[in-house]
Formats: sequence, structure tokens, C-alpha cells
Amino acid sequence: MGVKTAVLISGRGSNLKALIDAAQGNPGYPAEIACVISNKPDAPGLFMARKAGIHAIGLNHRDYKDRKAFEDAIQALLEKYECELVVLAGFMRLLTPEFTARWYGKMINIHPSLLPSFKGAYAHRDALASGVCISGCTVHFVSPEMDAGPIILQAAVPVLEEDTESSLAARVLVQEHRCLPYALKLLAEGRLHIKGMKVEINPATVHTAPPALLNPPLEME
Repeated sequence: MGVKTAVLISGRGSNLKALIDAAQGNPGYPAEIACVISNKPDAPGLFMARKAGIHAIGLNHRDYKDRKAFEDAIQALLEKYECELVVLAGFMRLLTPEFTARWYGKMINIHPSLLPSFKGAYAHRDALASGVCISGCTVHFVSPEMDAGPIILQAAVPVLEEDTESSLAARVLVQEHRCLPYALKLLAEGRLHIKGMKVEINPATVHTAPPALLNPPLEME
């Protein structure tokens, strides 16, 4: 069995599915999805988790007097299921500095932009409005400041002239499904080390640097 991991969601669980597929479809995957928690009891991702045989719990944040009480309930579940790592996969609630400090270095998030650009809930809208030619996604450690923790992994995709928020989001989501399971794998293997605002991977991955992504492509000279 792998390192017990909790996944926090708020919606359909698209990235959750990628994590479940990685954890249950690869015998050597180093993390086990021990529980899924949502602040929306009717979140489709909860039904997906239950179908996969995973403990899935809905905690309506509106039922708690404040954020601390809500997070205390989350913490109780993390302890109940003996979770050592936490993944935020479309979890649309801000966490308190106290909770993020407790889990710092053990909690990661996926964000649909190339951070530090376009933080917040409207990343695709903001990217399109800015006129950037390249967007993407980022997996990072969670820190008290929103979408600002040390970056683990990023993937870039071109922004096309005809893009809408939904078409750009779909293209970025394909890369999210690749990046998040890989980042969790590295974390569960104990290979990620935070050095200030940088993340070192030990041992370092061996690869050949890919060619630059140019958008629009250069015309032939």
C-alpha cells in the first residue's frame, strides 16, 4: 500500500479521476487515495470515489460557524483515515494559515494557469483578457497566500485566437491530468524538497530539455 492521501474537491472530480486511475491502475504507484472530502455533499466527485471503493465524505462548509470549525472537521477525517498527504483537486475554499501551516510541505494544489500569473478562480478568463499566447497549469505546495506556494511542476499550452474560456480550459485540463498524479508520485516517494521558494527533486529527473513552445510558430525564413 502507498502513502495514505486525502483528496479535497468541490465539483465533478476530473483531476480526482486522474489520481484514482494512477493509484489504482499502477501497482507501483506510491500513494493510496484513502479518502475524498468535499465541501459540497452533492459533488459528483464523491459518487465517483465511492464507486472506486474510496471513503467519500461531504462536509457542507455552511454547516459550520467559521472556517476553523470546518477545518477542524476536515482534520478529524484526515486523522481518522491516517492520511499523511493532502491534494487539493478543484477544492474551492480558502484554507486558514493555521491549517496550511500544519500541512505545509505535505499538501499540494493544481491551478489552471502558469503561476504566478492569473491567480484565483478566473484564471482562463484572465489569461484570455490579458492577450497571452501561452497558458497552462501549475502544481504547487499550498501556502497561506492563495496560489503562491513553491512550484513543483508546470505544463504549457498555446492560447489560440479562437479560444473561449471553455476551449482553453479543456486543453489545459488534459495537462492537469498528467501533472497532478506525477507530482503526487514525487511527493509520496519523498523526492520533493522545498528550498525557500524553489522545489528540488532528488534524485533529479533525467531528461533532455524539450524544444521551446512558440505561439504563434515562427514562419519559415
